[in-house]
Amino acid sequence: MRMVKDYMKNDALRHELNELTEKTFGFHFEDWVKNGYFEGDYIPYSLEEDGKVISNVSANRMQFVQNGKIKNYIQIGTVMTDVNYRKKGLARELMEHVIKEYEGSCDGIYLFGDLSALDFYRKLGFEERLQYVYTLRKDAISKINRCVSGNNPKEGFQAVDKTDEKVKAHYLDSVRKSVPFGVFDQINKFGLQMFYTSDLENVYYSKELDCFIIVSKEGENIELQSVISQKDVSMEQILIAMDMEYTNLKLGFTPRKEDAHWFTCEAFDGGEDYRLFCRGSQLERIELEKLYFPTFSHA
Repeated sequence: MRMVKDYMKNDALRHELNELTEKTFGFHFEDWVKNGYFEGDYIPYSLEEDGKVISNVSANRMQFVQNGKIKNYIQIGTVMTDVNYRKKGLARELMEHVIKEYEGSCDGIYLFGDLSALDFYRKLGFEERLQYVYTLRKDAISKINRCVSGNNPKEGFQAVDKTDEKVKAHYLDSVRKSVPFGVFDQINKFGLQMFYTSDLENVYYSKELDCFIIVSKEGENIELQSVISQKDVSMEQILIAMDMEYTNLKLGFTPRKEDAHWFTCEAFDGGEDYRLFCRGSQLERIELEKLYFPTFSHA
C-alpha cells in the first residue's frame, strides 16, 4: 500500500479514483477532465494497493473575496474508502496528512461533513459552524411583480440553447472573467462552476443585460444559484429580467451589501444534507459575518 497524490492527469490512477467515487457518491470526473475544465485546484490524496485506489481525501484550493479581502482556504472533499477496507483508519491517516500539509500555509481548512461521520470530523479537531441563507422578502416579490407588469420589460432571461456553441463559448468566457457577485464569492471558480453547469442545464441568459444566471426550480420555489457577468449588474435588474413565477426565491450565495435589503437571512446548519466543519480562526468569520458558501463552490 502506498500514498499517491495530485495525479488527475494520470489516466490509470484517475480511472481508479473515478471508479471508487462512482461507487461511493454516484458521479465521476472523466468528462470534467477530458473537456478541459480541471485546472489543478482539485488535489487527490489516495492510498493505492495493487493499482487500485482504496481510500481518498482530496484538498481543493479555494480562493475567495470575502468582504473585500482575499482568503485562501482549503476545502476537503471526496472523503471515501472502499467498502472492503473500511474501519482500518485509512481515511483518518489521509486526513491527518492533508491537515499537516496545509495548515499554517492557508487561511483555514473546511469541509461539508456527511451526517453519518460527524464524530469522525470532531475527533480530528474540526468545529461545526453555521452559515446564513438569504431569501427574497415577500414584499420584495410584490414590488418586483409590479415592476414587471408596469414596465413591460424587454426580453428577459431565456433558457440557453444547449446546442448553440457560440453561446456556450460566451458562457465559458464569462465564467472565467465574471465580476464578484456577492460579499463572499469564489475567485478561482471556473473548475467547479463547470463541473456543475457544463451541460448548461438550468443556465439562462439575458442578451439585454449580457448576463447569465443559473436557476433551479422545485414547484413554486426557486434558487438563484449563481450570477455570471463580466460587468456589474444590479440585483433589481436581474430580478425584473427573470420574470419567472415563484412563491419563494432563495439565493445560492451571499448578496452584496447594496442588495441585502431585498432579503431576509436566517441561520442554516446544513439541514438533512451536511454540517459545515472548520479549522482556523479565520473561518469563524463565516458565521460572524453571516455568510454562505456559494452553491457551486462545494467540492
